[in-house]
Amino acid sequence: MADEQQLDNEKEMNVVGHLSELRKRLIITAVFFVLFFAAGFIYVEEIYDFIAADLPFKLSVTGLTDLVSVYITLAGIIAIIGTLPILCLQVWLFIKPGLTKSERTTALMYIPVIFILFIIGVVFGYIIFVQLIVPFLLSLNNGMFNEIFTYDRYFKLLFRIVIPFALFFEIPIIAMFLTRLGILTPDFMRKTRKYAYLILVIVGALITPPDFALQLVVAVPLIILYEISIYLSSAVYRKKQKEHQQFMENGNYE
Repeated sequence: MADEQQLDNEKEMNVVGHLSELRKRLIITAVFFVLFFAAGFIYVEEIYDFIAADLPFKLSVTGLTDLVSVYITLAGIIAIIGTLPILCLQVWLFIKPGLTKSERTTALMYIPVIFILFIIGVVFGYIIFVQLIVPFLLSLNNGMFNEIFTYDRYFKLLFRIVIPFALFFEIPIIAMFLTRLGILTPDFMRKTRKYAYLILVIVGALITPPDFALQLVVAVPLIILYEISIYLSSAVYRKKQKEHQQFMENGNYE
């Protein structure tokens, strides 16, 4: 009876310890988010000038409170991008005690890759938006209407294009991670390739205007990303199989 009571106390202490550690990681992430948000708020004019330099028109606001919203939106973008690697690092530090030495090294390598792929996705989506989608939408007017472009509608459309690209560019690293955990296999990805293609084409059609050329420009990179994911998943799977084989051989030898 005493042993059971001691075991319950240890479990309770472990739960409290995990919750305390999680709270610590969340606080650190929140602090960095606030710092990046403050930096974005301070340099909001420079950020806006950088974005507006690519526009063939000037954005408008329809009320005084919209100006505050502009500051919050742009500062929020900087805060999210800047905090992403910090968040990934805190997640790694939280799960680190439960990982083996090799798993710690592998997981740590994912952090910069996640951030880099996210930035590449943001840049790629932004280029597609500014160079292809905006000119296409402007060409539809053909002098029929007076054009007033408000910042809120512009940024809503911008996020609708850029954020999915940023997330889709994480597919390769997610495939590698799930393969490492044994949840995903390259054979499964190959077997479901045609369904994945269909989903990616549908998503590409949803986030772009109804123009076949634009939808094709968006869908092709997504399909290429999926094929890259299969290749990387295969590499991780082969390495995992090799490690398992070496473990079995060493175990049999001993």
